[in-house]
Amino acid sequence: MADRTTSSTTIGAGRAEVMAVIADFPSYPQWAGQVKSAEVLSRDEDGRPSTVRFALDAGPISDSYTLAYAWQGDEGVSWQVAEPGRMVSELKGSYRLAGAGSDTEVTYELTVDLSVPIIGLIKRKAEKVIVDTALKGLKKRVEGR
Repeated sequence: MADRTTSSTTIGAGRAEVMAVIADFPSYPQWAGQVKSAEVLSRDEDGRPSTVRFALDAGPISDSYTLAYAWQGDEGVSWQVAEPGRMVSELKGSYRLAGAGSDTEVTYELTVDLSVPIIGLIKRKAEKVIVDTALKGLKKRVEGR
């Protein structure tokens, strides 16, 4: 059974502005440290990405895979593997946004399961690095706009 890593941060911007940065996948390599590339393959009826191909290098977890996204307006987005990679067999996650006005509480949840054996402690550390780096990068990217 896959473990889950969750963390939160407060970003000094409204939900729509935060969500705009989250939805801008081609820019991820500029602020989400382990993402080497992100290519939008398809979009939903609202124009938001629905499938995205990623190349990831997070130390012991280095792979390419495709994620499918489900958007909940400016309140959140969740994703799961649409096409697994060599190492990543399952990857589920979400950004949940709460708050009104100029501050948004962002909670990032991530579950990774690998098709190759890896020590649980190392996998959890990689998950934590991915989550922490993503939240810090998202905060810096949104507040620096």
